Amino acid sequence: MGRHTVAGGLAVVAAAAGLVAGQLGAFASSYGSGGVGYDISYPQCGTAYPGGSFGIVGVNQGYPFTYYNACFTSEWSYAGNTASPSLYINTGYDPSYTNTTDGRHTTQDCLSRSTTVIGTNSQQRAWAVGCSEAQRSVGYASCLNPSGACPSTVQPAAWWLDVETANSWCGRPGTRCKDLTLNRYAIQGIIDTLHSAVENPTAAPIGIYSTPNAWSTIVGGNLVNGLSADWLATGLSSASQAKSYCSGSGFSGSGQLWLVQFLPGGYDADYAC
Repeated sequence: MGRHTVAGGLAVVAAAAGLVAGQLGAFASSYGSGGVGYDISYPQCGTAYPGGSFGIVGVNQGYPFTYYNACFTSEWSYAGNTASPSLYINTGYDPSYTNTTDGRHTTQDCLSRSTTVIGTNSQQRAWAVGCSEAQRSVGYASCLNPSGACPSTVQPAAWWLDVETANSWCGRPGTRCKDLTLNRYAIQGIIDTLHSAVENPTAAPIGIYSTPNAWSTIVGGNLVNGLSADWLATGLSSASQAKSYCSGSGFSGSGQLWLVQFLPGGYDADYAC
């Protein structure tokens, strides 16, 4: 996905003791076991897209808000010719993302929705940040308009949240906050919004792309609800190596590992467990 964090091992059932999945209904995997697909985004602009049993397309350009994949239309068309076209969005949290006046970050709709979220004012504002990341990404994927006002027209087989330490998060260098619960609320805001009938009319499953170490660093032991599966990032170079990770049950508490990413060279490839 442009920036990779290598898994430090698979002996992880959840990101922390006591982390329990809070799903809105279990989903079977969207991908045929043993299949190999590819995830592509802005780095692949202007290239020939690889063939595969499924395609996963990035909506953003590496970061939430402001930056979007200029080649989304052609890449989504490519993915639509595979068995399980899916989407991923880049995620992050920074106190500056709570801005509601610049037209690029928190939407007024999400700010209003956040008042019903149980938590402190800061946690509610973090939830609104995540809600806005979802709204703007859905808007861009639907009509190349990240205003957050565009009705959803995309129907992916799954939504994936790219959760990496390279982006802004509380507790990370350069981010002016230390409270990991704000990270959790932001991620929860994305999940809750994507689960809503407006942004996700086909009720596609939602999963996390990350590593055990990165996930734990970002959310700590904080509970995140509504996840269906995990997609494990690795630095492996072959499908046979990636397959060996499929005996695990993921890292976020979802209880299911659907995909393992490997890097054969040229493109990011993904093995379906």
